[in-house]
Amino acid sequence: MTSQPAPDAPDDAGASASAEPEWWDNPALPWRHKPERADILCMSAMSIVAIYSLVMLPLRPVILGLAPHVLGSLGYRTGLVLVGALAAVGDRWWPLVLVLGSLMAIKFDWVYWWAGRLWGRNIMNVWAANKSPRTQRRWEKMWDGARRFETLAIFVTFLPVPLPAGVIYAALGAAGTKLWKFLTVGFLSALVTTAGYMALGYWIGELAVQAVDTYGRYLWYVSIAILVGMLAVFWYRQKKADAAVSTRER
Repeated sequence: MTSQPAPDAPDDAGASASAEPEWWDNPALPWRHKPERADILCMSAMSIVAIYSLVMLPLRPVILGLAPHVLGSLGYRTGLVLVGALAAVGDRWWPLVLVLGSLMAIKFDWVYWWAGRLWGRNIMNVWAANKSPRTQRRWEKMWDGARRFETLAIFVTFLPVPLPAGVIYAALGAAGTKLWKFLTVGFLSALVTTAGYMALGYWIGELAVQAVDTYGRYLWYVSIAILVGMLAVFWYRQKKADAAVSTRER
């Protein structure tokens, strides 16, 4: 009796092709390799920045009414304007707030610079994944423009105009801008614009102080309204995402 040959075992290439991808091999993540210590640290720092921003959103109205010097020292424009207005009626703490506010205005900028240095254009692609085509084209232009006009690009992010500062900082990191130059230009730019906001408050003067005193009676309501709005936006986006998943599964 002739024995039948055993079936060929699947080759290694076929086995590897059917294997599940690693957790880090995901287009929603900025790296294209197994993340190293620097990748994890940078991503963690970005998460901390996001959490800080969310926490401060409902707290800012409260701090403005109770401790405007603290809000100004954290680099927030409304606090700086009010400190300038207080200086017009005799407050003497404005020089300290000017320096601290300028320093704190750049407190997280290095995180985005580092992200660009580590991951290059991939980090912008991750941020832009759910944006409209128009926004994606705009960010592409911002990325290319930042690499051409690095000093000017840093300065304009401190002006009261809607620019994607994180994209610009990441572009500079990817372009090889030195960290010391990035932070120096950032601090000097923040110093100029911080002084401008305080000068605006000084020009408005006592009228701004009276307005904030009146606002102080309602600050908790403002904070609660902001918090409710944040929860509503989160609920809406989650519901929209669940609906999209259900549609794909059908």
